[in-house]
Amino acid sequence: MTDLIVVGIMGYLLGSVPVGFLVGRLRGIDVRRYGSGATGGTNVLRTLGPWAALFTVACDIGKGLLAAYLGQRLAGDWGYAVGGFLASLGHSYPVWLRFRGGKSVATSGGVALLHYPLQVLLGILAGALAVLPTRWVSLGSLVATAAVVIQVLVAGAPLAHRLLVVGLAVVIYVRHWENMKRIAAGTENRLGVRAQPRP
Repeated sequence: MTDLIVVGIMGYLLGSVPVGFLVGRLRGIDVRRYGSGATGGTNVLRTLGPWAALFTVACDIGKGLLAAYLGQRLAGDWGYAVGGFLASLGHSYPVWLRFRGGKSVATSGGVALLHYPLQVLLGILAGALAVLPTRWVSLGSLVATAAVVIQVLVAGAPLAHRLLVVGLAVVIYVRHWENMKRIAAGTENRLGVRAQPRP
């Protein structure tokens, strides 16, 4: 139990590193004041451009992967699940930014990548197929998430892994609730649209 507590704390702290926010600050911009207000790759793309977004996404994937790896090494499958899930929560709800972070797609992808690289790749392809005709990045994120979860559940993965991917999906879908409402209404922002200052 002590190992899981340590892993959980490490996972949360790693996940809560606000890379997108810090990248924006280096350029004198608070990304939370633009677009969706999130600190993840999509809002960074719309606010700061592709290179800043690419760096943000790479780091967000990396911190999820590192949290998952350390959890696995220290406490096995349940450590992987606890560390990975807390990293996802940390990204979405970082204590340093008054619990206003990103939407956990890249960080959760990094967590899943440790054991399920093929499933993540296929999930990315499924998400891309959803983005191409609609230019809704949020829809692609939701489709990719569902695709990874389904693959892991049907693959006979350990219970800890199955619970983990379901938990990651819950975080991602909760964080995309407003996006889902805009998708249903046909008013979701499309890829290529610059972020506007928030009121």
